Amino acid sequence: MMTSTKAKNLIRKNPYLPEPKKVIFYKRESHDSFTIRLKWKLDHGVGQFVFVSIPGIGEAPISICSHTKDYVELNIREVGNVTRNLSGIKKGSILYARGPYGTTYPMEDFAGDDLIIIGGGCGVAPLKGVIEYIESNRELYKDIFLFLGFRTPDDTLFDYRLSSWKKDFNLHISYDKIENKGKTCILGAEGFVTTLVDNNIHNNNQKIALLCGPPIMIDKTIGILKNKGFNDDQIFLSAERLMYCGIGKCGGCMIHGKYTCLDGAVFRYDQLRDEPNDG
Repeated sequence: MMTSTKAKNLIRKNPYLPEPKKVIFYKRESHDSFTIRLKWKLDHGVGQFVFVSIPGIGEAPISICSHTKDYVELNIREVGNVTRNLSGIKKGSILYARGPYGTTYPMEDFAGDDLIIIGGGCGVAPLKGVIEYIESNRELYKDIFLFLGFRTPDDTLFDYRLSSWKKDFNLHISYDKIENKGKTCILGAEGFVTTLVDNNIHNNNQKIALLCGPPIMIDKTIGILKNKGFNDDQIFLSAERLMYCGIGKCGGCMIHGKYTCLDGAVFRYDQLRDEPNDG
């Protein structure tokens, strides 16, 4: 019979085995998005992700949207069977998680620069961890620009943080569409986040851009930044890709010749630009 010590060592060596975590916070953000906080003292970097699972249902990779070692906060969008089932959990529930995985934003390398944070839709969630890191290390950076784009005001993420972000940073918010314009109290304006970037960023002088969002937003934003003189090593992006193992074994997350789970999900733009298309 296997001893308890041997069993524990085997568990530690199994990279696929998740551990039970208690949900200590739950908030519905929009009709298809919610945020949970796990009781999990995890040592992780800015931009990393974890796998969250429900036994008998499956698991999904979720970016960490907090910067603290006291808990792990995750914003989850309901796009599949696993995430739809996760939406039914409550404060006090137990789910399973493993991680962290992936690369991080090299925040220390950006010291002394202006930071331009550009997020679209659910892509704002991973960047919230970046913003919280900046809040804890504000003396390291110069001006901070936040460009956040959502489909409608009802799709806004982290609305309870916007007032403090507006006070502390250069915050710009856009909505693709606004219904009942005269009756809605909002911080942003109708339009696209790419337009806000184009109108407010004028050069690349001591600036670093951090992007996360839909591919079409990423492509257009990169084009705008390049026209402003940005070099490839001044642009960092978080690439969203379907992942299964998280340790580079299955090959399911290959993007432009690289494993998203190992080489990303945070990439410097030149790391992807010169690679062959993986189809």
